Amino acid sequence: MCKDQIRRLCENGLLRWTNHALMRLLQRGISREDTIFALQNGEIIEDYPTDYPYPSCLVLGITINKRYLHVVCGFGVEELWIITAYYPNPVEWSQDFRTRKEREQ
Repeated sequence: MCKDQIRRLCENGLLRWTNHALMRLLQRGISREDTIFALQNGEIIEDYPTDYPYPSCLVLGITINKRYLHVVCGFGVEELWIITAYYPNPVEWSQDFRTRKEREQ
């Protein structure tokens, strides 16, 4: 998986939106346009190659209005599955939203 592949699939409209993703976008006030913009301009910060049914990754991008956004997407056969998107919580993520903070035991 690479960001060029994500960008190509977005540009060609080869996106599949899971019901979960659509529900979460609505709940969180995130538009599809912002999600696509973040995917096209973002970077992969975590890789999940063994996810089922498709390998997936976490992308850090920014919205059209310059807010950080995390998008989880999976790579199907010539299509990108949008699994969820959320605004990263500064309590759980480093200042640049690229690294998860250690949880206190």
